[in-house]
Amino acid sequence: MARLQGTLLPLAVVVLLLAVAVAAAPSERPPKAQGPKDPQPPRNDKHKPKPKPMKVKCHDRKLYPYCSGKPMECPADCPQSCFADCNSCKAVCVCSVPGACGDPRFIGGDGNAFYFHGRRDADFCVVSDRDLHINAHFIGKRGADGMSRDFTWIQAIAVLFDGGHRLYVGARKAAAWDDDVDSLEIILDGEPVSIPQEADATWTSAAVPALHVTRTKAANGVLVALDGKFTIRANAVPITEEESRVHRYGVTSDDCFAHLDLAFKFDALTADVHGVVGQTYRADYVNRFDVKASMPTMGGDSNFATSGLFAADCAVARYAAAPGRRDGDGVAKAW
Repeated sequence: MARLQGTLLPLAVVVLLLAVAVAAAPSERPPKAQGPKDPQPPRNDKHKPKPKPMKVKCHDRKLYPYCSGKPMECPADCPQSCFADCNSCKAVCVCSVPGACGDPRFIGGDGNAFYFHGRRDADFCVVSDRDLHINAHFIGKRGADGMSRDFTWIQAIAVLFDGGHRLYVGARKAAAWDDDVDSLEIILDGEPVSIPQEADATWTSAAVPALHVTRTKAANGVLVALDGKFTIRANAVPITEEESRVHRYGVTSDDCFAHLDLAFKFDALTADVHGVVGQTYRADYVNRFDVKASMPTMGGDSNFATSGLFAADCAVARYAAAPGRRDGDGVAKAW
């Protein structure tokens, strides 16, 4: 029997005391870390940090002496899709000026917004005038249960101008989106247009010296301009997981539905211009949309449908009008 301060202890008590002593002894293993977990996000694309808002600026010091060279950060609504409005000296979202974005939401020349859903895998004339015609190719997928229409987006545009030149601007199909990989494809009269992949890089056509294409960012953004005729901003963008969830697009992992966000500026439209957007520039255009509707939608698909992306044969076509046709005075519009 053990003895503690002159007292004999039962064997069971001795064993218990030894067990307690072993448990209380320092361990060779450090205790598990407590407190907050590692703040580093998992290494996958879903948790990549959001890119910082893009900065834009005006370059013409003579025209805009007080604004030229001043960096302007894109608004929170369009951190990677804005341009510098040099007249007001502020950054403006591409999708807040006349053009088309998303599940096609158009802004007309009159400043009013409306939707034109068209049909997936079909082509529609957006603008048709005496010497300018723009068609859009729609892609899409079947709408959610209970919907009477498909979801659609503009994947590419075809621009016919100066009596025969044909310009294509489109977004290449992609399964997964990487904004650093250029998904824009530009073709003039059947020849691919190659531009260095860096912001402000510019290409000028040898065949059409008045035609310029400038990258608004290193990838997926261009400004196409034909002097005295038009300026088109085109950004290639995907359908994000969040957009798909909110709008029930049901986008799957094999196709991010890359499409174009577009902004238009026309310098010399005639009073007879037509097309989904073109008609909104007419002096006699009357907006008949229900101002209380959450999604004012323009119908009349049959009036704007064409037989192909480069076909100027929609019912309201004005391009290459027959000699002797009377057209109204020129109309100039700005952003």
